[in-house]
Amino acid sequence: MHFIVPSEKRSIMKRIFLLTLTVLFFAACNNSEKKKTEEASMTAETEQPKKMEEPASEDFIDITPIEHATMVLQWDDTVLYVDPVGGAKAFEGQPSPNIILVTDIHGDHMNAETIQAVLTENTKLIAPQAVADKLPKALQERVQVMNNGESAIHSNIAIEAIPMYNLREEALKFHKKGRGNGYILEKDDKRVYISGDTEDIPEMRNLTNIDIAFVCMNLPYTMPVDKAAEAVLAFKPNVVYPYHFRGTEGLSDVSKFKDLVNKGDESITVTQLDWYPNQ
Repeated sequence: MHFIVPSEKRSIMKRIFLLTLTVLFFAACNNSEKKKTEEASMTAETEQPKKMEEPASEDFIDITPIEHATMVLQWDDTVLYVDPVGGAKAFEGQPSPNIILVTDIHGDHMNAETIQAVLTENTKLIAPQAVADKLPKALQERVQVMNNGESAIHSNIAIEAIPMYNLREEALKFHKKGRGNGYILEKDDKRVYISGDTEDIPEMRNLTNIDIAFVCMNLPYTMPVDKAAEAVLAFKPNVVYPYHFRGTEGLSDVSKFKDLVNKGDESITVTQLDWYPNQ
């Protein structure tokens, strides 16, 4: 029989105590890491744009992002396609357009095959002269040319073509003034602004009474998010949708854009939609 002397007993108790502390320490670490992972997951889910199972609805218009610069707007009974690209498949399930607006000649805004696929006998096709010149003859015969400063009324919606262009010296080659159109749509004292490819030009900063604005922000083609935010804070739309924010280095930081806008004016609502469902 072996009797444990006091010194041995103390040693055994010490080892048991240290082992217990070690177990508790690693358990606490695991719980902490689990909590951090859960919090990070919740934060990521919060910051994700809304997936579009249904159109985003303002009080007078429904908005369905298709991709990048392409969208479907439904204003009462009028359906507008903006910069339709992606072929007929991109618009499956969408109502046929009463109006098609094209802003510029680049492939992410103008695609003749898509226009031809979605155009109906009663669709009004509107584009600047530079776009019309690049369309096939059959579509040239259908297009109503509108250049900067010109306006028209279709389906009780007043449409005004306004400038979109670059300001930075290194970006002047992308969009020269007068070639492409931004658009202002107006009906029943409600005004919607579609920026097209532009920087924070005076014509944007000087806009007034805009209810909804779609503002681009991607480098090197348009402008960085801080300049987009400065422009929005200058003309103060009620609601702004960042769109067209894929550049050569990936997607622009639209969360930063939202923070900058709301820091400058918390009354402006910034809504992020899922403009890149395939990414």
